[in-house]
Amino acid sequence: MPIDRQTLLSIAKSIRSGAKSVRAQISPIHPKGYPFVGGFALASLILFWIWAPLGWIGTLLTIWCALFFRNPARVTPVREGLVVSPADGRISMIAPVVPPAELELGELPMVRISIFMSVFNCHVNRSPVAGRIERIVYRPGKFINAELDKASEDNERNALVILTPNNGLVGVVQIAGLVARRIVTFVHEGQTVETGERFGLIRFGSRLDVFLPEGTKLLVSEGQTAIAGETVLADFQLGESGRTFRSN
Repeated sequence: MPIDRQTLLSIAKSIRSGAKSVRAQISPIHPKGYPFVGGFALASLILFWIWAPLGWIGTLLTIWCALFFRNPARVTPVREGLVVSPADGRISMIAPVVPPAELELGELPMVRISIFMSVFNCHVNRSPVAGRIERIVYRPGKFINAELDKASEDNERNALVILTPNNGLVGVVQIAGLVARRIVTFVHEGQTVETGERFGLIRFGSRLDVFLPEGTKLLVSEGQTAIAGETVLADFQLGESGRTFRSN
């Protein structure tokens, strides 16, 4: 039985609505990832020509690469005094540590919050605070497991020091890991950044360290999962004595 014009329009409208809904659930790819996703896709086509099962493996790796470079929008709390996570991942360590010398933050311990990013996390990094970038220092190094404590000293890294309006200096360090071979920074010294603003990314699996003044009241715990630009790590204006946590 033929379908009338009104029914066809209704079907087309439903398809457009469904496509729009699907697109809304898919994060865009960061422009820095286009060459990699394109390279994986081209390799997959070649593998299909050689042997179909290899092509399907290549297709899965292409999908993984696209997910790795995803660049989702985030809803960032912007009240004065809040420190948000600069990375997606697991909070692997919280400890008082003397910051790396290149940060020039002194020789007294600061609170270091380390966030480990696996190869399945989004790797776009965001500023934990609002302020002016006082210093950017790149340091070559090794590529040992980023979860190890000594990775902070031994691994390749890129450090930023941000001067906040009312809470002093905050250090942020991008640390390469076992398979990470490139740290990318989008900002420059003297630039003003907002809380949650994108400032760089790391390829492909790594760690972010945040250095906060000693005595800062923390709102997270080791083992907790953090979301870049959304999870509040600490609050300089916190009136309570801090929080305790329970694993369920």
